Amino acid sequence: MSDLPRLSSSRVPTPFIAFAVLAILSLALAGCDGQAQEEAKPERPVLTIKVHYAPQTPDRSFVGTIRPRIETDVGFRVPGKVAKRLVEVGQVVDVGQPLALLDDADLKLQAEQADAELRAANGVLAQAQAAENRAAELRRKGWSTDAQMDQAKAAAAEARGRVIRAERSVELTKNNLSYATLRADARGVVMATAAEPGQVVASGQGVVRIARVAEKEAVVAVPETLVARAQGGEAHVSLWSEPGKTYAAKLREFAPVADAATRTYLAKFSIPAADDAVKLGMTATLTLAEPASERVARVPLSAVFNQGHGPSVFVADAATGKVELRPVTVKSYETRDAVIADGVKDGENIVALGVHKLDTAQKVRVVSSLSF
Repeated sequence: MSDLPRLSSSRVPTPFIAFAVLAILSLALAGCDGQAQEEAKPERPVLTIKVHYAPQTPDRSFVGTIRPRIETDVGFRVPGKVAKRLVEVGQVVDVGQPLALLDDADLKLQAEQADAELRAANGVLAQAQAAENRAAELRRKGWSTDAQMDQAKAAAAEARGRVIRAERSVELTKNNLSYATLRADARGVVMATAAEPGQVVASGQGVVRIARVAEKEAVVAVPETLVARAQGGEAHVSLWSEPGKTYAAKLREFAPVADAATRTYLAKFSIPAADDAVKLGMTATLTLAEPASERVARVPLSAVFNQGHGPSVFVADAATGKVELRPVTVKSYETRDAVIADGVKDGENIVALGVHKLDTAQKVRVVSSLSF
């Protein structure tokens, strides 16, 4: 080894030294650039899902029809010939508004006859009372017998009874005359007419059908499997014309027997707060919910993150780009979803995909937010 020639530093070529220095500087700069790129790591795009809590037992909806609670066929209380009909189908009527008129010529004659009977009865009563007074005076003086006195009293009593009967007859004929005008007894809508001018109708025969608008209800057909929910659940009604507005409903009537053809039960739900927008005959959707059903949120299985410390989800803040790993209580796992009882708030955004590649120190960029 000692025989080998030694190279002194003075013999190393200068270009070789310069090349070595440049190579070292290049490697150092490359390492700094890599570290800077690591520090300036770009935001990770993520897909988020908006959490929505709903009853664990899903609501059930039925198509129904808006109907009036009370629909009545009104008619004259006395027989006669219809002289005029004053309303048409679809017209809104108020309390006391005339609907139809009868020919009242015969009724007026009966009223005049009753008045004449009353005047005659009053004349007979005056004569009987005078006879009774004379009989009483003669009896005090001893010029009359008890039988004559009793006869005078009986005649006076009969005359008074006749007057009472005549007075009642006058009242009845006046009432009958007023019944010649058919009036609405409640505010409502004319649904149908069953008589025309010139037609002779009997007492009580339906002439106009009135649907009262004071209270409306939704009529639906409930299947056998949901009878218990219909009788004890919470009900809401929405109209097809205004799907965003709902009305509270209450079960008023439930059929005791199922329909033989459809095997469904007819149910009537009253709508106490129905306004003018709820019109008769409209199509409505009745929604039945369990009164004590627990509220849960369903999220995709891909959103649940678990590294041995329990299930968690990443809650993303779109404004700041930060993510937070938050533990949740999973009530059950389904085919595609996880049912969460608590841990996240309603309306928060959670990362739906790629949660195993996220880090709480990393910023994210929300590219899409969907409701689930």
